Amino acid sequence: VSPEDREVKRKQRMSEIKLELHRALLDNLNLAALEHASEADLRQEINDIAVEILSEKSIVLNREDRMTLNSELYDEVTGLGPLETLLKDDSVNDILVNGPQQIFVERDGKLQLTDITFKDEKHLLRIIDKIVSAVGRRVDESNPYVDARLKDGSRFNAMVPPVAVDGSLVSIRKFKKDKLGIDDLVNFGAFSEEMAAYLQAAVATRLNIIVSGGTGSGKTTTLNALSSFIDNAERILTIEDTAELQLQQTHVGRMESRPPNVEGKGEVSPRDCLKNALRMRPDRIIVGETRGEEVIDMLQAMNTGHDGSMTTIHANSARDGISRLENMIAMAGIEMPLKAMRSQISSAVNLIVQASRLQDGSRRMTSITEITGMEGEVISMQEIFRFQRVGLTPENKIIGHFTATGVRSHFSERFRMWGYDLPASIYEPVAAQ
Repeated sequence: VSPEDREVKRKQRMSEIKLELHRALLDNLNLAALEHASEADLRQEINDIAVEILSEKSIVLNREDRMTLNSELYDEVTGLGPLETLLKDDSVNDILVNGPQQIFVERDGKLQLTDITFKDEKHLLRIIDKIVSAVGRRVDESNPYVDARLKDGSRFNAMVPPVAVDGSLVSIRKFKKDKLGIDDLVNFGAFSEEMAAYLQAAVATRLNIIVSGGTGSGKTTTLNALSSFIDNAERILTIEDTAELQLQQTHVGRMESRPPNVEGKGEVSPRDCLKNALRMRPDRIIVGETRGEEVIDMLQAMNTGHDGSMTTIHANSARDGISRLENMIAMAGIEMPLKAMRSQISSAVNLIVQASRLQDGSRRMTSITEITGMEGEVISMQEIFRFQRVGLTPENKIIGHFTATGVRSHFSERFRMWGYDLPASIYEPVAAQ
């Protein structure tokens, strides 16, 4: 028998032993008392019961296997089973489960298949149920998908059969505990120092900013970093579907929308939150993501004295972002001539920051575009900074540099009036290195 086959058999045997022990543990442990037991007591209790059951069944394990087994049983009883080690791993950004036998993780922007698996679909469903029942939700055949937030703030989404064909689908977007500031993002090469200086002036002088990009392109991270330029004396209200923003200011009111319950009642939409926020004397409103009819209230807020508001949208470019806003207004069922709609958008939005995840997994701010007004029926825009791609290294890493386009900011006078006199040199194009 080859070493690989031996290892597979060993893993199967361990998995069966673990399942047997887990059943026995649930019979022997006082689950109500678990709430108040310390971690050390609980580990000791699990170890004692495991030793007893292993000797009863005449199963002999070496010390390393026994320690691994005890640790896995502890995760199974108190945590999220096989997912627990991935949740504790700081290098993992996303956990993606495609059925019980396939768990992928994203590290440094790249997807990797792990060797971690669930015993079977039942095991996976038990863990999903554990997560959703902790936040007062449920998932079953009649309600086959759920969106929730874990205790640490990570976003959790699950779809179970019959909608998920080959076993339950789970995705966990992990919540970053360390807040990435502008300096960190500049050091990581997400954008240049000139762009940082420009964005600081834009946020401080209360321009309305939209961060646009695809899924996982770093929109929320960028929004978090931009918010660090907001003055501490301002009152900020944030509205999100899942609370992810980590603002560093002292005066922050956070709101989270809520889906309807099983009877279809009790929904609090982002639009409801936004309407209420306008009555709560905000200096700035930050909407985590605009994706529906709340767009009209967001634009009204930007247009009616809540300067410096920010939001994110899903779009591939600044021009795309504008079309997306138009589509969302139309989907909200508001009958408005195209020119009036565009005029509303152009006077509400000042700046679109485009975030992208490139094919090598790196996240970059690929463009900063200003909206300067209307020309006839068209919204006029000018790009101030962009990421210029030059080529690829043999390791498939993207070669490129950030450069200004040579266009001076439309808001230069505003910056100067607010005390941000940016040097003309930051608008000069940079030649390829």
